[in-house]
Parts: sequence; structure tokens; C-alpha cells
Amino acid sequence: MKKENNNSRRSFLKKTSLGGLSLAGLSLTSIGDEVAYASQNVQRASRPSELKITDMRVVQVLRTPIIRIYTNQDIVGHGDVRDIGDYRYALELKSRILGENPCNVEKLFKIIKQFGYHGRQGGGVSGVETALWDLAGKAYGVPVYQMLGGKYRDSVRIYCDTTMSQDPDEYAERMQARVDAGYTALKMDIGINLIEDVPGALVNAEFWKNQSGGLSGWNSIPGSYANTEHPFTRVQVTDKGIDKLMEYVDVMRSKIGYEIPMGTDHWGHFDKNEAIKIARATEKYNLAYLEDLIPWQYTNDWKEITQSTTTPTVTGEDIYLLEGGFKDLIDNQAVDIVHPDPVGTGGLLTTKRIGDYAQQNGIPMMLHHASSPVSFLASVHAAAATENFLWLEHHFVDTPWYDDLVTGVPKPIVQDGYVQVPEKPGIGVELNEEVVKEHMDEEIGFFEPTTEWDERQSWDRLWS
Repeated sequence: MKKENNNSRRSFLKKTSLGGLSLAGLSLTSIGDEVAYASQNVQRASRPSELKITDMRVVQVLRTPIIRIYTNQDIVGHGDVRDIGDYRYALELKSRILGENPCNVEKLFKIIKQFGYHGRQGGGVSGVETALWDLAGKAYGVPVYQMLGGKYRDSVRIYCDTTMSQDPDEYAERMQARVDAGYTALKMDIGINLIEDVPGALVNAEFWKNQSGGLSGWNSIPGSYANTEHPFTRVQVTDKGIDKLMEYVDVMRSKIGYEIPMGTDHWGHFDKNEAIKIARATEKYNLAYLEDLIPWQYTNDWKEITQSTTTPTVTGEDIYLLEGGFKDLIDNQAVDIVHPDPVGTGGLLTTKRIGDYAQQNGIPMMLHHASSPVSFLASVHAAAATENFLWLEHHFVDTPWYDDLVTGVPKPIVQDGYVQVPEKPGIGVELNEEVVKEHMDEEIGFFEPTTEWDERQSWDRLWS
């Protein structure tokens, strides 16, 4: 054995001498020095222990702020603030992480997580956390999923939205087109806005139609229907209204069949009693889920809805963190499926932790997403690393330049309803800067300096 070791050492010394260091010189060195010399020309992504954050900047495209974190080495990391979120949710965190090593992801997350909250307010923390994982992966030369514990799957199943139509047959044709494109899971937006002009279909709808914003679910008008929590609108759906809504579901199922899982969303703002009516009416169509029937905060109401029907229930895209939101829903078995958005829930590791906790309680996880391809691919990593994952949302199927915003992955990104998990370091994509500049928000610009966010202006400790 000793002779064999000596031969191995001679072979090592002979090979290293070819690199320009003499045998005589090496004979006086330690084996550690020999290894260091022999590996001096190995390409590294970076020097992880010496990596420091030097800047954070932003660009906005597709209603989504994309942040870029710069370092003292030749790598940057990207992440998204959640769609329709304020980019300043991320920039306010800049002074808290400047000078820090981005590879210390959990440490930095604990520093900044107090500045996130539910809804879009979680987007800043989530975007920064995602960018930190991107940087750490690039620094160590491994994909993000590997740092989250490895992957359960090589490809991630996608579900996609379909543009709504007042005509049920036209709506069904649009859904069929998704199936023809290879998607194996679908979601349709269907709600009381489709029947608001049908006489006798709704109770108390006229009141809201005469207010600012009408029955639109999307506006920023205080006190409008869109900004009144469901239990307080006192809108009710009559039997006639239920029948009209089920016409859409019936035509849809008749068109695409029953093999394809099909979920529904955006039913409207009404209380648990109306939700139960709808849930029971949909049972014969075997929907994959009913999404966000009421606000996620009403755990007891969610539990009552879930227990009243065989149609699965799901919520969670607006919840920030496991504690304070998802944990309560999971502990109470209040929903059948949890639905975090990695761009708002606290980031990739938080998403995995939510999935893992749900799995312990027999609940699967699907992922919401309506932001840029940066976080879409980042979400693929979280999905790959979480065992009880079902499917990930693709919100921009009809945006022809969506895939072109990034480089580094096969195109189209979604192929036959799946996305291959990237194997490159970090998230595995970089921005296609020319395409981003073509479609970006001109007022914000392209990663303009943000020096006004460099200095911390507050005392952040939460205890005395």
C-alpha cells in the first residue's frame, strides 16, 4: 500500500511539473500547497467567501419590477417584485444588505423579512431573496434547486389561464386551443361579472354597479366593490344565476373532456354562503379546484366551505410567510390545496417550507405566478425541490415576446405543458437586455442608479 501511495505521489508531481513548477520546488511544499498549485487554473464562478453586495437597481416590464443585485465580483443576481407591485418594496431593503455576502441567504432573509407583508407588500422581500439564491448558485456553480435540497422531478407541470369571453362556446374554443398547444392542466376565470346583466341572476348587484368602479374586481378606488372584502358586499347569487354560471362550466367540460384538470378563479365578492352554493353546483363537473372564493384570512369560513363540498378548495397567492397565514389554514385543514406565489410569499425557501409543512398534513401545493420569466424559472426550482407540488401557473401564454425576455433556457420555455428544470448555476437565466429595453417602463428606466436608497434611515430592531 505504501509503495502504491508513493507511485501516486510521483505521478502527481510529474504532472504538476508540466505546469511550470519543478520537482525540486514541489518536494519542499506541503500536499495542500501542491493541490492549490495544481488547481490554480480551474475556472471558478467566484470566490464565494469574499462575495459582497455593492448595489441594487431595477427595471420594470410586464407590470413586474425586476431587481438586479450587483457584487464586487463579476456576477449579478435577479429577482422579481410581484406583478403590479411597487419596486420600492425592494429598494427599501437595499441599505440593509449592502456590503453583505449574498450567499448567506437565510441570514439576510431574517434581516429583511420584517419589511414584507401580505399581498404585493411581500414582493420586495421575495424578490431580494430570489436574487440572493441566484447569486449563491452562480457563486458555487450549482442550480438553485440543489441548494434547496435537490429535486424530485426533472420537469415541472404547468397550468395556464385562458382569456375570458362572454360567449361560452368561444370561451370553450379558447380552452381547447390550450389543450391543442400541449397544456395538461387549465384554469378558467368565471364569475358574477359574466351574469351581471342577466335579470334576476344577482341580488344587490345594482347597488355596486352604480358605485365608482362598478362590478370590476380590479381598481384602486377606496370603498369600491373591488376593495370591499367579500362578506361585506352582501351580493347574493340566485338559482337562476347559478344555472347561468354552470352553463359556462358545462360547455367547457363538454369541449375539453374530463381528462384535463380544470380549476376556476375570480368568482366574485360574496360571502361563504354563496361560495357554498357555487361549490356544490360544480361538483358534477369534477373541477380541480375553486380558487379564492373568499379572502384567505377567514380560516373558519374556509373550513366550512371546504367541508360542505367535494369540489377542492384552494387559496394563498396573497399570503406572506408560513406563520401568520398558511400555518393556520393548514393546521385547521381549512383548504384542500395551498397556493403560494414565490414572488410574494417570502421567496423560494419559504415556498418550499410551506409545501413541506402542508405535506406533513396531507395537503398538496400548487404555485401561483403572474410575473416575469425570471421568477417563473425561479419558481420552477422551488417546484422541483418540493415533493407535494402539483402544477405552476403560466399567466402570459398569449404574450409572444415573453420567452424572449430571458436567455439560457430552451425556447419555448413551456414545451408540451412542461418546463425543464434548468441545470445551469443559479436560476439558470439571464436577461435579454435588448428585449427588456424594448418593452420596459420608460419612467423607471433600465437599471438606473439608486444611490438615494444606500443609507439606512431607521432603527429596525423589533424588541427592547
